[in-house]
Amino acid sequence: MKILLVYPRFPETFWSFTHALKFINKKAAHPPLGLLTVAGLLPRDWELKLVDQNVTTLKDADLAWADYVFISAMAVQKEGVRDLITRCQRLERRIVAGGPLFTVSAEDYPEVDHLVLGEAELTLPRFLADLAAGNPRHLYTADPDEWADLSTTPQPRWDLLDMKKYNAMSLQYSRGCPFDCDFCDITLLYGHKPRTKSIEQVLAEFEDLYAHGWRGGVFMVDDNFIGNKEMLKQELLPAMDQWLTARGFPFTFNTQASINMADDDKLLEAMVKVGFESVFIGIETPHEGSLTECNKLQNKNRDLLAAVKKIQRHGLQVQGGFILGFDQDPPTIFERQIEFIQQSGIVTAMVGLLNVLKGTKLYQRMEKEGRILTESVGNNTNQQINYQPMMSWEKLLAGYKRVTATLYTPKYFCRRVIAFLKEYNPPRRRKLHLRLYHLTAFAKALFWLGIWDQNRWYFWRLVGWSLLKKPRVFPLAVTYSIYGYHFRKFFLEQTVAAPVPLTAPDTSTV
Repeated sequence: MKILLVYPRFPETFWSFTHALKFINKKAAHPPLGLLTVAGLLPRDWELKLVDQNVTTLKDADLAWADYVFISAMAVQKEGVRDLITRCQRLERRIVAGGPLFTVSAEDYPEVDHLVLGEAELTLPRFLADLAAGNPRHLYTADPDEWADLSTTPQPRWDLLDMKKYNAMSLQYSRGCPFDCDFCDITLLYGHKPRTKSIEQVLAEFEDLYAHGWRGGVFMVDDNFIGNKEMLKQELLPAMDQWLTARGFPFTFNTQASINMADDDKLLEAMVKVGFESVFIGIETPHEGSLTECNKLQNKNRDLLAAVKKIQRHGLQVQGGFILGFDQDPPTIFERQIEFIQQSGIVTAMVGLLNVLKGTKLYQRMEKEGRILTESVGNNTNQQINYQPMMSWEKLLAGYKRVTATLYTPKYFCRRVIAFLKEYNPPRRRKLHLRLYHLTAFAKALFWLGIWDQNRWYFWRLVGWSLLKKPRVFPLAVTYSIYGYHFRKFFLEQTVAAPVPLTAPDTSTV
């Protein structure tokens, strides 16, 4: 068999870091871990090729070579998926598709030859067995209460990947989340009970990545890395510390977690010790009523600002997710979001409009209320929504634009970075692994941001402050200057490209 694994193109999003990646000559932030893992489940005597359309061009010759084209995608990749399916049909290539997009919306893709849904450890072997027997079916699903044993998860096939094109590699330790936020589809896809790989598996994946020559950032893609805190503290983090120490700390890490990590000093200390540098946390909103509405119980009845600052003081950079458009959002929510984000020093603050994902509890409720207007495109920073909000659409959009325009103006952004750097306590034991592209990025930053950019005064204010007041954070000050450049350009492009949609009529009373 000749198998072509294709990862469809992403539209530009907040997290694509398109403008920032140009400074370090990288094509994408992270590789397609799902497809690399699927490749590990395929027979070793098959010929495999990987094409990530975000870093390289998919040629018709690639498609013509393949017996089957395997596609994995998320909702935000819908447009790229449609284009890819059309090309496969034109060249009469058979398609095998899976991943979150197809698992949630299988009925939208009847033209796909074989839909292998849910977790591949469960459904892909069944497809492969039927394929070997000559009678593969159209649809493969797992039972609703059937979850994969992660001990059967293979190591990713790094040999298929051109690592030089990516900013960081990706690995997974666990799946599932113990919480039940109404707007989130993670529990729909992976369940409530966190399932983990064994310590031996994780270390073997580190070793394999190390053997393939990777040195640098690793994104632990778990949707909630601290879902099983005791196992982390007692088993995984100590084993990671031993492995990394023996090899001179070749990796640094970032991940996603819940705000309750601030309740555990030992956990924070252990994560920083092994090289975790940043963590994305879904803060969503400072308004208690909206947290109650969306069942974000882990964020309730706590001082969110104090929790963020505690995490920062322990040596972790907090990236935050924020949402506007909850039914309970008061008219003052826009100013409150700005105030909270500025005071928190969360530099990378993704503020998005609420989008209702198919299959979630929120979707089911709004569908019953007749408020779903269309399916979500999976991108909540494109100034569009797919439901009828309680607040008038004009007020919601105007408020959203005001929040993003304020947060990423050079003045506010610079203040926020300095506020963070004052609180941040970077670990002292970490070695600085300089690469040529770091020096190139610094040179480009000096020219583009320090000379060419009309906002250059803020660049020099930030790097000057770091050199004079806290030299250890100077590299981070330069990095955040580059981030700010990306965020400003991204939101400016979104404002120009996205006129006020007419799909959300104003029938509200707010």
